[in-house]
Amino acid sequence: MRPTAFSRPGKFYRGNIHTHSTQSDGALDPAEVCRRYKEKGYDFISLTDHFMGTYDYPVTDTRPFRDGEFTTILGVELHSGANSLGEIWHILAVGLPLDFAPSNSPGNDPLPDQETGPQIAQRAVDAGAFVAIAHPEWSGLSEADMKSIESAHAVEVYNHGCEVECDRASGLHAADILAQSGKRVSFIATDDAHFRHGDMDAFGGWVMVKAEANDPDALLNALKDGAMYASTGPEIHDIEIDGDEVRVKCSPAEGIAVLGQTASTVGAFGDGLTEATLDITRLKDSPWIRVTVFGPNGKRAWSNPIWRDEFCL
Repeated sequence: MRPTAFSRPGKFYRGNIHTHSTQSDGALDPAEVCRRYKEKGYDFISLTDHFMGTYDYPVTDTRPFRDGEFTTILGVELHSGANSLGEIWHILAVGLPLDFAPSNSPGNDPLPDQETGPQIAQRAVDAGAFVAIAHPEWSGLSEADMKSIESAHAVEVYNHGCEVECDRASGLHAADILAQSGKRVSFIATDDAHFRHGDMDAFGGWVMVKAEANDPDALLNALKDGAMYASTGPEIHDIEIDGDEVRVKCSPAEGIAVLGQTASTVGAFGDGLTEATLDITRLKDSPWIRVTVFGPNGKRAWSNPIWRDEFCL
């Protein structure tokens, strides 16, 4: 058995799906943001400006910057309602239509008559978007907060802007908590780049999406299907589960580990490791497993959780 990202036809396309421009609080205009990502070898981007009244509720139109090598998916960062800390929600919506109706979200402070976070997330999904819980560590989200966004497709497990600006980059623990509760969410890594400090907050986290074409609709459908993995550097070439074994192939790495719901893990480590076959018998009681690839210089790649009822141990 191979997870969706490695079994479906097509090829992997590299993209960043959380970034800002001068349409909200970013330092660069949309054309320059897209140019820089194309120059760095990205296949696509979703420019997700802040969808609030301060910026006139922008769904930044990046369609003019598409060409035969580079494409864009329309998107926003939604804000509405208060989380458990009393702060406004941050929710990614990738693949949102240009005519998505604004919420009553004039600024960064939540209001009593706004849509809740779960409500605006569901409305985005109903409009055709891929929805993700943004930077849960930076936001200080509680377990109840995360579980409330029932329509979410994914969680940011790495946010590069949060890494370089405030050391609150990880969403892995949050995503594991959701998986432990039975919620099937994918993993994404993003930049959340604003380019306010040069390129410091850019080009550090991305998704590798498996699709048959570098086309906005194909990429969006693949994201919704979970046909991707998250990375800050390493590539995952294949994952195959056969009985009690998991076989992983990847770019040269320092380690490959399989994790589950409990503290038990299995792994292989060594310089220039490009594949490993791991016995996962000790994870037999976990309803899901996931793979981490440890690359050089502290870089990581993460598979989505793979659920027990999708394979047979």
